[in-house]
Amino acid sequence: MTGYAGNKDQLLARLKRVEGQVRGIARMVEDDTYCIDVLTQVSAATKALQAVALGLLDDHLGHCVREAVAAGADDDGASADAKIAEASAAIARLVRS
Repeated sequence: MTGYAGNKDQLLARLKRVEGQVRGIARMVEDDTYCIDVLTQVSAATKALQAVALGLLDDHLGHCVREAVAAGADDDGASADAKIAEASAAIARLVRS
């Protein structure tokens, strides 16, 4: 089960709104809208996607990572350590973007 399973409908609704925003940006470009206005909408869509990403990350930490830690690990701690490393890498990608 995924960490976002309980929020799947909300997640899909947010993604559909972002999709609509991106379509609106394309229309703005087709209509030769002023550059700054287009950039403002790109920024809004980017922030909306970042909010989705942060929600997914929170769900991952609260579900997948917590379960791996609670279940214990192999003798060398690999399972929980792997989930934590995976989450850390995802955070690094979000920060870089």
